[in-house]
Amino acid sequence: MRLVFAGTPETAVPSLEALLASGHEVAAVVTRPDGRSGRGRKLVASPVAETAEAAGVEVLKPAKASDPAFLERLREIAPDCCPVVAYGALLRPKALAIPRHGWVNLHFSLLPAWRGAAPVQHAILHGDDVTGAATFQIEEGLDTGPIYGVLTEPILPADTTGDLLGRLAVAGARLLLDTMNGIEAGVLEARPQPDEGVSTAAKLTPDDARVDWTAPAMRVDRLIRACTPAPGAWTTLHGERVKLGPVALAPRDVSLAVERGGPLAPGELRAGKKEVLVGTGTHPVALGEVQPPGKRRMNAVDWTRGHPLTDEDRFS
Repeated sequence: MRLVFAGTPETAVPSLEALLASGHEVAAVVTRPDGRSGRGRKLVASPVAETAEAAGVEVLKPAKASDPAFLERLREIAPDCCPVVAYGALLRPKALAIPRHGWVNLHFSLLPAWRGAAPVQHAILHGDDVTGAATFQIEEGLDTGPIYGVLTEPILPADTTGDLLGRLAVAGARLLLDTMNGIEAGVLEARPQPDEGVSTAAKLTPDDARVDWTAPAMRVDRLIRACTPAPGAWTTLHGERVKLGPVALAPRDVSLAVERGGPLAPGELRAGKKEVLVGTGTHPVALGEVQPPGKRRMNAVDWTRGHPLTDEDRFS
């Protein structure tokens, strides 16, 4: 088929590469406009744009997918289908009507669970054991279209959003290619999503990523993993923001040692030779990496060597 691929972040690159290597023709790529990044705030092309340009594929960067000039160019290209992975912009009816097989989205959840912008983050945050990916026909509703295919992926105990999304991006690329092949062959029929099991996954903001140390240890662990790498979990120490990497649920013998030294209140810190513990609403967790203001990320033990803890040091 003649395809126009739509996507923006690194997560979409495996799918684009799979389609470029297939028997389908990727006539053009649609991506978000260049954004500012880094300390110099220079304009940088998206990972999808860079991949497409390296392959010699035309790149379209409309400010909005409803821009008349973009719609006219899409009509000129006349794609059979538009596969989509994390494009990041709304598609209006005029755009949806152009390809004869419509726009087919690869979404990283087992729909109808976790419709929305952050399905992997919410799956980890809410303690799901299994997630996956689905390809579906885009319609005007939020991730409500009929489904072509699904795959499942276990969520491992230490998975961060970055870990899980990396695996789903690779596995999902195969699913998207299989979906394109099935549509071309006329053997694949999209089925309506179930009415039961609907949940939504709104984008997590930096405010959402602040750790509440009065929450149970398992909740703290899930929140930090869900917010890694973005938007990045954090807390405050003496009014200054400290960024946090994933924690470890402290083993029982360490917890008992803490109890002998007195229980740790939520946010209270205690340094040992091999780990640094912080109190939660239930039992302590062991800090992983921390990043104090204006400094690099470092192991928590190394941090306390340079910043010996006092009774006044407490995460709030």
